[in-house]
Amino acid sequence: MKLYTRTGDQGQTSVIGKRVAKDDVRVEAYGTVDEANAVVGEAISRIDREKHGDLVQQLTEIQHELFDCGGDLAIAQPDPEKYPFKMTQEKVERLEKWIDQHTAEAPEIKRFILPGGHPASAALHLARTVVRRAERRVIRLAKDEPVNDAVIKYLNRLSDYMFAAARVINHREGVGDVEYVRSADVFKD
Repeated sequence: MKLYTRTGDQGQTSVIGKRVAKDDVRVEAYGTVDEANAVVGEAISRIDREKHGDLVQQLTEIQHELFDCGGDLAIAQPDPEKYPFKMTQEKVERLEKWIDQHTAEAPEIKRFILPGGHPASAALHLARTVVRRAERRVIRLAKDEPVNDAVIKYLNRLSDYMFAAARVINHREGVGDVEYVRSADVFKD
């Protein structure tokens, strides 16, 4: 199998249902989700699998789900019979459970946190920011074209998951979160 097809040499690509410019808002949306997936993979490579096997397992599942999100976003003309969406509300709810577990394990948070601490934590913070950008791109797409609503919800929760997981890594590694020193106590019950 050849990796190149030459069909995109004029700046066009195929999405499910039509050909579009490579800078089309739909391509930008699923391309940014792909970028988020790559950054998650890079974060996984920094995690000690023996200490944090649960996180590696979760993040690997998340990578598959980000691929599902990209597939859903590549459908220009939704047709549930022909192209059923892969991302579901159940996956969003599972992310919420993981977020709650990680939040309960990490120390209480009172101030804004700067990205940093353990290298794996910093990598997860980077993943969080790329996921947020992907979410913005998908929301932009949804203003004009049909989008699976579960993808938007999933990306929104996923950035929260990355934050919670980054804090758990720091906690388990005995590294304190880097607090924003000019922050008041903003997180209160």
